[in-house]
Amino acid sequence: MATESIPTTTSKFRVVMAGLVGTTVEWYDFFLYGSAAALVFNRLFFPAQDPLVGTLLAFITYAVGFVARPLGGLVFGHFGDRIGRKKLLVLSLLLMGGATFLIGLLPTYQSVGIAAPLMLTLLRVVQGFAIGGEWGGAVLIVSEHTDGERRGFWASWPQAGVPLGNVFGTAVLALLAAVQSDEAFLAWGWRIAFLLSGVLVLVGLWVRLAVSESPVFVEAQRKAAAEGTEQKPPVLEVLRRYRSEVLTAMGARFAENVVYYVLTSFVLTYVTTFLGLPRGLALNAALIASVLHFASIPMWGALSDRLGRRPVYLIGTVGTGLWAFAFFAMLDTESFWVMLLAITIGLILHGAMYGPQAAYFSELFGTRVRYSGASIGYQLASIVAGSLAPIIATGLLAAFGSSVPISIYVALCSLVTFIAVWRSPETRTRSLDEDHAV
Repeated sequence: MATESIPTTTSKFRVVMAGLVGTTVEWYDFFLYGSAAALVFNRLFFPAQDPLVGTLLAFITYAVGFVARPLGGLVFGHFGDRIGRKKLLVLSLLLMGGATFLIGLLPTYQSVGIAAPLMLTLLRVVQGFAIGGEWGGAVLIVSEHTDGERRGFWASWPQAGVPLGNVFGTAVLALLAAVQSDEAFLAWGWRIAFLLSGVLVLVGLWVRLAVSESPVFVEAQRKAAAEGTEQKPPVLEVLRRYRSEVLTAMGARFAENVVYYVLTSFVLTYVTTFLGLPRGLALNAALIASVLHFASIPMWGALSDRLGRRPVYLIGTVGTGLWAFAFFAMLDTESFWVMLLAITIGLILHGAMYGPQAAYFSELFGTRVRYSGASIGYQLASIVAGSLAPIIATGLLAAFGSSVPISIYVALCSLVTFIAVWRSPETRTRSLDEDHAV
């Protein structure tokens, strides 16, 4: 078996922090849009509609970002497999931060009419394109810098940046909503959260620019040059040799993606529009639950180093599928503490899928196509999973006036993921220096 490069503790910590900080900043930007779609954009950019229809239209622009993600994954994956992980990570951060900053400067529908939602949609596309390249680079540069025995734990930290970014985004919106009247928040207060992205991007760049390129990638490039091997386009190589692995990643991603956006994005619509409760109640519950979610992800990642990726992933899959039925019943009590418990348990169960996911997907593909393969599987699933989850959930709620169809929808998505993971091989003992394609 090939021996993987094991960096010093100091360099390993720096690499993990680069993955965590950069991912946190980018997902702060991405999730900020989701929260704003439920609370602000439906009123400022689609004001002619009734509340549920306006929210549905806002979520459609939200979904456009997901459609752009596979394109970002393809482009960033191609160049990430050709010229390295680090350069592409810096570029994705700049694109995401710039688009988010510009959203904070957009005129509303009242000022410029139809041009407002069109500009909002265009910037959402840029966000989706950037985040499509972010995930693969962030998890791979950590996975490829760390040893095999604790890869699940270390690679889970960029994953933990996702709820941390959500925490910051939700916290900023909750703070602004608490200190401002509804009129002030709608008039200008929401813009502050988007403009803050400019400062956060500078922090992320400072950390990422100090990180070295992946040693596994550098060694693979050295071997290819020494052998004089012709490098085919990574995407074509993935489609030729890794079709099964791509389908496994897509299936594993399906329920994880749907569950997360129901728990963190759609829940705001359900609580404020359907239950008629104050906006701050849902934001505060989501904020506290996301902190606990952040803490749970590395623990699930570490457990996958002991038990394997598949057993831990299946715990999360079955757990979230069953919890979907208790979740909405607990929200319907209209109690803050019961609501907090419902979201927290749901997110912790979600962490059982999300924690091992970075190492799991990294171990499915060979080094020369790993960025492309992992990104394609991860991002393609997001088109039919996370992008549609708030839209489908909102549509089911509007059509049936009940949460039961939404719970059934989540359970069916969990069944898809269960089948995909159950049929896949265990990858925990694989070396990233070796090619395991069939």
